[in-house]
Amino acid sequence: MYQPNLFAGKVVLVSGGGSGIGKAIAKQYLQLGATVYIASRKLEKLENALKELSPIGDCRVLELNIRDVESIQVAAKQIKEQSGRLDILVNNAGGQFPSAAVLIAPKGWNAVIETNLTGTWLMSQTFAMEFFMPQKDGIIVNIIANIVRGFPGMAHTGAARAGVENLTKTLAVEWAPYHIRINAIAPGIILSTGLDQYPPELLKGIEAKIPMKRLGGTEEVGHLALFLSSPLSNYITGQTMYIDGGQSLWGDVWEIPDFEPKDRI
Repeated sequence: MYQPNLFAGKVVLVSGGGSGIGKAIAKQYLQLGATVYIASRKLEKLENALKELSPIGDCRVLELNIRDVESIQVAAKQIKEQSGRLDILVNNAGGQFPSAAVLIAPKGWNAVIETNLTGTWLMSQTFAMEFFMPQKDGIIVNIIANIVRGFPGMAHTGAARAGVENLTKTLAVEWAPYHIRINAIAPGIILSTGLDQYPPELLKGIEAKIPMKRLGGTEEVGHLALFLSSPLSNYITGQTMYIDGGQSLWGDVWEIPDFEPKDRI
C-alpha cells in the first residue's frame, strides 16, 4: 500500500518505543525510510529494541521521562542537534493497572493521570513549540484506549485517555494554522507486552467477547499510525479512530470483580 520511501527524510519520535505497540510503530516507520527516535525511561529496554530495529533503518534511542518537562526538553535538544528537525510525534508511552474504582489509592490515581494525560500534554506542547510551530508543519498521533463506553475496571486510565482525546480535538483546532495535524488511535485488546501486567484470569477467553473473535496485532495499530501521518490523511485532524475488532460496539470485555470499600489499598 505504501511506497518504500514514503517517509524518507522524515524524523519521527515514538515514546514508549522500546516494546509492544510503540516498537511495532517504530519498525514500520523505519521500513518506509524514516529516521526514528525511540524513547523510554528504561535504557535497557531501548537498547534491546535497538538491536532489532537498527538493521532495518536509522534508529536512535532517547532516555526520556514523559512526566518530567526538563527531561523532555533535553530530548528535544538532542533531536535538534542530531537531526535538525522533527516531523512526527507518536505519543505512545503510558501505563495503568486493573482495579475497581474505590480501590484506587491517590498515589496510583496520580501516577496514571500524570503519565497518560500530563505526559502526553508535556510532550505535545514541548515538541510543537520546539519544532512544529517554527516549521509550520508537524503531525502528532496519540495512542489512547477504547473509552467510548467508559472504562469500568480502570477508571484512572479511562479518565486520562478521555482527557487526551479531548486534548487531541482542542489542539487540532488551535494548532491548525501552524499546519499541525493531531489525531488519536484507540486500540482495543492488542496482543503485546502491554498485557503482561494483567492477571491471566482476567484475559482468559477474552477473544470470544470480541466480535472478530481475536486480539489485535501491534502491526495493525502501526498501519493506522502510518496512515494518520501520511499524505493520504492530509485533511484529517482532531479525530479518534478505533481499532478494536468491533469491541467498542458490543458487550463487556471482562467482568468487574466484587469488592468491598474496606479492601482499598
